[in-house]
Amino acid sequence: MKMTPALLIVGALLVFWASSFIIVGIPAMTMKEIPSDDWRPLSAEEEAGHRLYVRNGCSYCHSLFVRTSDWDIGAERIAQSGDYVGQEPAILGSERTGPDLSQEGGEHPDDWHKAHFVNPRFTGPISLMPSWEFLGDKEIAQLTAYVQALGGKAADLRQSRQKKWKAPAMAAYAAGADRNVEWLHSEVPEPWRRMPNPYPATEAALQRGKRIYQEFCINCHGPIGDGKGPAARYLDPPPLNFTTLRRHLVENKYIGGIFYYQIMNGITGTGMPYFKKQLESEKIWDLANYLAVSFLGYTDAQLEPRGIDAAYEGAWRNSHQPPGQEAK
Repeated sequence: MKMTPALLIVGALLVFWASSFIIVGIPAMTMKEIPSDDWRPLSAEEEAGHRLYVRNGCSYCHSLFVRTSDWDIGAERIAQSGDYVGQEPAILGSERTGPDLSQEGGEHPDDWHKAHFVNPRFTGPISLMPSWEFLGDKEIAQLTAYVQALGGKAADLRQSRQKKWKAPAMAAYAAGADRNVEWLHSEVPEPWRRMPNPYPATEAALQRGKRIYQEFCINCHGPIGDGKGPAARYLDPPPLNFTTLRRHLVENKYIGGIFYYQIMNGITGTGMPYFKKQLESEKIWDLANYLAVSFLGYTDAQLEPRGIDAAYEGAWRNSHQPPGQEAK
């Protein structure tokens, strides 16, 4: 077959229409009008947020469906066609420059979303997302309402959990820095409070922890760990001031397990998210060592009880001691 301009144009049109049918036609044809178990109708404010989501092209970077191949990135539920009943238009998106948002509702409290939409770098220092501050408070609230509805009834459950824990978190903060830390520690399971950091705070480990802090934590907790990063003015209660923790050592030690538990699970009801899906175990321990050494001047790394040393670890002596026990 001889290639001609006409044949090239016809071939290009066939490819275009075939792609359009696969990407748009098939999903539209298979959208059921039978709601899934998690579906619920959107409120008027959530509908307004959906229109903002569509109008501002959020689907260019975010998808709204979880595929069967996504289980390995922490998805909790595979998307079903009945999840999208009544959404006009149903913009599922195919790009994942940003995270999938189909189950985003309740992952964070509303004030976190306010800080995030005003400037995504406030909540994710290396985020590529543009600022949506130009929308103004009213439309940011509508967009937040829509995002908090993503996930339907499961999102409502997560939202109720955020609201349940926000009240005691705000009360503890209002009672003063010391009472706040006491409350935060009291909500960490007892075994974690006694668990020392199993990894040595070597120079390499501290540099890894510093990089993680700069990528995930600095714009809430601030460059010096005082809780006064640029996101702080949007969050209630504000981020924790790490420098106050030295007054709350456990048995004259600050236990690395407390840091690990709170970094892993977050603190529901506050702007502190969980990082169990983003950071592997050693990265959390490295971050815990960085926080302890940089902002407390002390780490319990490799104190007893301890087990068999990891094969790659070199000799290391902990020179970061509790108050009154500093190395001579």
